[in-house]
Amino acid sequence: MSAQPVHSGPADGPRVPRTIGGISSALRGSRRAQFFAELLEAQQGPELDGVLNAWWGRTMLDTDPDRDRIRAAAEAGTLPTTTMDEVLRRRQEHGVQ
Repeated sequence: MSAQPVHSGPADGPRVPRTIGGISSALRGSRRAQFFAELLEAQQGPELDGVLNAWWGRTMLDTDPDRDRIRAAAEAGTLPTTTMDEVLRRRQEHGVQ
């Protein structure tokens, strides 16, 4: 028997390729139309990069296999939380500034 990771990690690549095609393939219906509308209006350069970055992030969240469980826990008030002080403490423990 072997153990398999629940989520694919960075070595496997992201669930959604960070490309126009990858993002549009992961979107459905009106969200895909909205993505293309913003994409077609964006100027080449930082504005276009911003549209792609924003939509890639949304798409990664939309395709998260744990999305429904996390949302239900958040709505039920049972989602584990932490303080910023705790986050900073953990970062320092791991040598991250």
